[in-house]
Amino acid sequence: MRLTGLWCKCPKSRSERVGWRPLIVFLAVFTGAAPGLAQQITAARYDAPTTRYAHGVLGDAVEWGALVLTLAGGEETRLTLPETRVFEDVAPRLADLDGDGNPEVIVVESSVSRGARLGVYDAAGMRVATPHIGRPNRWLAPVGAADLDGDGTVEIAYVDRPHLAMRLRVWRYEDGGLGHVADLGGLTNHKIGWDFIAGGIRDCGNGPEIITADSDWRNVVATRFSAGKLTPRDIAPYSGPGSVQTELECGG
Repeated sequence: MRLTGLWCKCPKSRSERVGWRPLIVFLAVFTGAAPGLAQQITAARYDAPTTRYAHGVLGDAVEWGALVLTLAGGEETRLTLPETRVFEDVAPRLADLDGDGNPEVIVVESSVSRGARLGVYDAAGMRVATPHIGRPNRWLAPVGAADLDGDGTVEIAYVDRPHLAMRLRVWRYEDGGLGHVADLGGLTNHKIGWDFIAGGIRDCGNGPEIITADSDWRNVVATRFSAGKLTPRDIAPYSGPGSVQTELECGG
């Protein structure tokens, strides 16, 4: 089984993405009864491009002011942020975090005064979020979501400040909340100016692994989460984003 990662070949300019169908991530297995179709999310995209947040970590000055969700049946619901926040992200990601058969939406949302946080939305709006990093122009790069340790609950992984702290963080989604469960330094998945995020989560037959680079961009690293601990191992030399993608695809 292979879990889809977050690496993508994006348009030359993020301002060209209005109307572009974004990469969506689904977990491999859904459990539980199917929810009412009226609120089931089938797709998500960002909209309302804005330059109100001067950071540009993804290669230009354009961020997003709204999240548009497509529901089963074709109708759309639009969730608009206040002027003090933006979606500072490549694309929203869909994953069934609570096992009810209806995917939630994972986003990166940044405050103009407190920096980025990872948020989880449903059709009604934000459900839960991690704390903001704490200062402006500080960002996080999502890795993905999966049951990383096989305990029946889903974890969400991201790299906190991939250009500065380079710290992999894992949070567990349980009982409608996010609980921090593990950290590991020395890993990254993004360079300043990239309009994509390298790596993701793979399963090459021996359980989920988080795929990133090391902080020196010398090696591609696979990290496992087990018994509350993150354990990394070098799996290939880093020779550009394609080398990360090759390992994400279990060696191609």
